[in-house]
Amino acid sequence: MKNLILQTLQESRDALENLMTNEETIGLIEEAAKLLTQQLKAGGCIYSCGNGGSMSDAMHFAEELTGRYRDNRKGLAATAISDPGHISCVANDFGYEHIFSRYLEAHADSNSCLFAISTSGTSKNVVKAAEYAKDNDIPVIALTGKPNQRLGELATVEICTPGGNYADRVQELHIKVIHILIELIEREFYPDLYR
Repeated sequence: MKNLILQTLQESRDALENLMTNEETIGLIEEAAKLLTQQLKAGGCIYSCGNGGSMSDAMHFAEELTGRYRDNRKGLAATAISDPGHISCVANDFGYEHIFSRYLEAHADSNSCLFAISTSGTSKNVVKAAEYAKDNDIPVIALTGKPNQRLGELATVEICTPGGNYADRVQELHIKVIHILIELIEREFYPDLYR
């Protein structure tokens, strides 16, 4: 059992090292943070979405912005598209693939930003949200785990973090990227927190 534990930790370390040495992806994380900050400064809201573990990450991202990350400060405008009433209504009446795009239709404007999370980059409802956003001049930050997928094609900025054969390694990298984005946003709005 110890060997399995060590093997799992080694896989995680290898995935993180691959991300750390990928200068292009590091640059894209910086570009995404600048875009998210720009939209917030314009009075927009960041809408995040994903399925399963990626929905949990979308919720985590939003609550760290609206609530608190490390230290107390004013909340920043972010919403995870995760309301069960909305999801069950739209899934029942229009189909599950529309649950995120319909929310954007009801709430988002051109000052908003979509933070779309999909380890595969192919989740139909996340892709449909990105299509809606692109068609309505809403920037899209895509956080994916496989290159050259539909979600990445629709993104204003795609951060792709391949992590191995399964989604769990990708999700481990996603949460690191999410925390980095939150910190970069905070540093822009509340630099005194980091002195």
